[in-house]
Amino acid sequence: MLKKMGQFVREEEGQGMAEYGLILAGVAVVAIVGIKLLGIKIDEVIDTVTGKL
Repeated sequence: MLKKMGQFVREEEGQGMAEYGLILAGVAVVAIVGIKLLGIKIDEVIDTVTGKL
């Protein structure tokens, strides 16, 4: 039992998965902010084109 617990503590696979999760969360936040900002700009362009038509 102690041997298994020692292996569990030394394994870094869980740490790697946590890092991938944090990276994924960061990318998601950046994507959401980018979409929000681009959405506003796209709305402005569409409104301008519609107004000129």
